[in-house]
Amino acid sequence: MNQQNWVEACAENEVEVEDVIRFDYEEGTYAIYRTDKGDYYATDGFCTHEKIHLSNGLVMGQIIECPKHNGKFDIPTGQAKRAPVCIDLRTYPVKIEGGKVWIQIGS
Repeated sequence: MNQQNWVEACAENEVEVEDVIRFDYEEGTYAIYRTDKGDYYATDGFCTHEKIHLSNGLVMGQIIECPKHNGKFDIPTGQAKRAPVCIDLRTYPVKIEGGKVWIQIGS
């Protein structure tokens, strides 16, 4: 992994357990999650069904539910789980370092 692609997204404590926040960087927008197990994940920010930001959605365990049409995605894999979504979310590697959440953008 190229160290230059790691971007500081937020402080660890900015994301509550079973919550999601928005993170904008350059021309992209992302969703940063903390699941029921306390693990952090990152995906593209917009639902693949319609361009609604997932930071307004509901996190249940390891599932994010889109706020508009209630489509669901698996947070760790980005896999579409319930219609109307049928296209998976892109996921990004996450690391915790120095009390900060970092995501790897790009390859």
